[in-house]
Amino acid sequence: MFRRRQRIQYKTPEQIRKMRAAGLVVAEVHQAMREYAGPGVSTAELDRIAEKIIRSSGAVPSFKGYDIGFGPYPASICASVNEQVVHAIPSADAVLEEGDLLSVDVGAIVDGWHGDAAISIEIGEVDPRVRALREACEAAMWAGIGAAATAKRLGGISHAIEQAADRAGDYGIVTGFGGHGIGTEMHQDPHILNYGRPGEGPKLRAGMALAIEPMLTLGSEDTAELGDGWTVVTEDGSVAAHTEHTIALCEDGVWVLTAPDGGVEQLGEAAASAARAE
Repeated sequence: MFRRRQRIQYKTPEQIRKMRAAGLVVAEVHQAMREYAGPGVSTAELDRIAEKIIRSSGAVPSFKGYDIGFGPYPASICASVNEQVVHAIPSADAVLEEGDLLSVDVGAIVDGWHGDAAISIEIGEVDPRVRALREACEAAMWAGIGAAATAKRLGGISHAIEQAADRAGDYGIVTGFGGHGIGTEMHQDPHILNYGRPGEGPKLRAGMALAIEPMLTLGSEDTAELGDGWTVVTEDGSVAAHTEHTIALCEDGVWVLTAPDGGVEQLGEAAASAARAE
């Protein structure tokens, strides 16, 4: 059996700066989602807000019209609530309630280059277990991003995510989905598992741009797809969290393209000097 050779797109510093512009649009959308998401607000309303921000910034939504064989995706964000893991379509009928956990995934294109990131947002007062889940998912993401600065191979990122999730508690690590390369397309090689061995996978090199995105659950890692062909839910109905940042591997470290500060606060000296110089 032959393995397909991964086709990884390596970016120049100038191309990475273009991706940074897209990443900052994504960051602006996420800040608005934190401000507007609350009890009584529909996910359709959040989608309208997100698309307005993206287009007013001179960008194009990455998600709207994206087609993986089920017809074009109809919205600018994915808005997944509670047991919905990823890819839930915004709806006027999906009205947020106190205690919900909302995951918002959004992408933007600037001059042909993509930015992609996701956050999980607590709606009002949530169960302490839900808050801990969100915090664990964020910690796992940052562990993976930090590992990208020092690991030799892609598996080092996957291993760091898995180890951080395991340290945080007894969470399910969703196995059917993960991170990915990103650049002139939203999804590129390599696929990034949220578990693995540090010595496996392609070598990490400057010029790579990667979306690091763990998904954790309060129960099983098993998922199911709903009839709309998009929405993925936990098979056991447990709450899920989803976080993601787009990063670039630079000669002098890691630049978190979808974080307003470039990742400096979370990563310290591991963050790219390009981010510190902005």
